Amino acid sequence: MTTMSRRTLLAAVGLGAAGAAAAAAGGNAVAAAAPQPRYSFLGPRQPGIITPQQRTACVAAFSLVTASRADLVALLKAWTSAASSLMAGQPVGPAFPPAAAIPDDTGEAVGLSASNLTVTFGFGPSLFRTASGVDRFGIAGAKPASLRLATFPGDQLDPALVGGDLCVQACSDDPQVSEHAVRMLARIARGVARIAWLQSGFLPNVPAGTTPRNLFGFKDGTANNFTPAELEQFVWASSADGQAWMAGGTYLAVRHINMLLEDWDEETIEEQNAVFGRAKDSGAPLSGGTERTPPDFRARGNDGRPLIPPDSHVALSAQRRREGQRILRRGYNMTNGVNAEGRQRAGLLFLAFARDLERQFVPMQQRLSESDRMNEYVRYVGHSVFAIPPGVTSASGYVGQTLLG
Repeated sequence: MTTMSRRTLLAAVGLGAAGAAAAAAGGNAVAAAAPQPRYSFLGPRQPGIITPQQRTACVAAFSLVTASRADLVALLKAWTSAASSLMAGQPVGPAFPPAAAIPDDTGEAVGLSASNLTVTFGFGPSLFRTASGVDRFGIAGAKPASLRLATFPGDQLDPALVGGDLCVQACSDDPQVSEHAVRMLARIARGVARIAWLQSGFLPNVPAGTTPRNLFGFKDGTANNFTPAELEQFVWASSADGQAWMAGGTYLAVRHINMLLEDWDEETIEEQNAVFGRAKDSGAPLSGGTERTPPDFRARGNDGRPLIPPDSHVALSAQRRREGQRILRRGYNMTNGVNAEGRQRAGLLFLAFARDLERQFVPMQQRLSESDRMNEYVRYVGHSVFAIPPGVTSASGYVGQTLLG
């Protein structure tokens, strides 16, 4: 059994004051007195889900190297306090004894604002029971039915990009702030958990209300709008769903999607438009109108064929909406250098939140994997799912307390 190191325990104990100060901003609300809007970690639901999407993200999965429930609880308490400090733009520490020469903070975010930072935590299926069936923390009976790592046709998954016991999503308007948050949390976890995979992403700096473009050059997320009632229906979990500890939480599906940019760049604009079912320049559906015009799937051209191909991305997405399979997307563009053949490793870090992954996400992804015209130009190389527990409402509470007590 691995226990928490002395340094990690010191980190866990020394983080409380800043977390309490962050509570003054209210439950996930913007702190009015701050020179730049800052979100509070405290609130009935975790931040970083329906928070207005920031420009950058750093997402990491962690593997636990301990079988001690006490270690897990201590880590989550330390992470909760650290997240409160980081989101308030305050330093995290002290992490080491006063006489130690090692700095409390890694320093790369010194002088930077919080940049609308949000930190979100999640629990993977393996936290409840490992692949060999071991219930390390006595919580196997609390595993939600919706928390399952499904497989899909055509996936070419890299094992290094699959799964994880814990998940951290840090989003902000400054990439250095996002990266710093994950780095500090990983530092606190040393001796208890290690990073299994990590991926950074970005969005273009577009005016508010403008749909960002993905690396294929198309507007991405046009229909990603939810009313409060739709959030309750499609995003937030309820005690009626089967696990009372998840009430007010949600579920996250992560897909690492490589885009074959060199192949895409050789296609005609007609083919590119047909893949998406929208016009590349305006984002309007091929049936006509503007970006916000509802697609007309019955409209046909002079040749009698549908103006929007049935295997286009927008057509398959519309079927998802009709069948009650809506998901809340928070995707980010990503670039990872080149492969051995000199082709770009770039694409989309697909983040989707849903109340029930089995009912909403799995059927949608199954249909896309089987029929989406876009499959010729993308490769699915990573896949993970996480339960995102409800938020922390008290300065003395911690994320996951509804599960671990």
